[in-house]
Amino acid sequence: MGSRNEDLVPAIPTPIIDRLEAVLRALDARGQRIILAESCTAGMVASTITAVDKLGHVLECGFVVYSDEAKARLLGVPRSVLADQGAVSEEVARRMAEAALGSAGGDVAIAITGFAGPAGSCDEEGLVHFALARPGHPTEHREEHFGARGTAGVRLAALGTVIDLLEASGVGP
Repeated sequence: MGSRNEDLVPAIPTPIIDRLEAVLRALDARGQRIILAESCTAGMVASTITAVDKLGHVLECGFVVYSDEAKARLLGVPRSVLADQGAVSEEVARRMAEAALGSAGGDVAIAITGFAGPAGSCDEEGLVHFALARPGHPTEHREEHFGARGTAGVRLAALGTVIDLLEASGVGP
């Protein structure tokens, strides 16, 4: 393990890349593809997947939906849900994952929405909601409170949680 493009993922610790590689190999062995709907990670998870040597093809596609408008327009998250629940919520994460899965036709979709960097006065920095959707299975949700680690720290922790979700759901090894 440990195949990585040092130019693309130099700040990601080798143990995380090794775990990601194991999950990607398991998906690849079953011919499965992953779809991502990323907000606070801004495409970092998709970028990291494609940096793992010879396994980037496991990524079917990714949606970077940073703004509420993008979540509504590209993934069909109702504006009323965004207004009532807030973009950083379980409901929005679930809808993002389910819409990504439905529109891209892969085998597993993961959505990530949260406050990675310094948030507004009422927002909790490091609060991130994740959802994992698969055909024929209930959508899974996970809420994490990573704390004030800064944007890069929260994004790195989010990558670890994505790997955890894939492993725990039986999608990974």
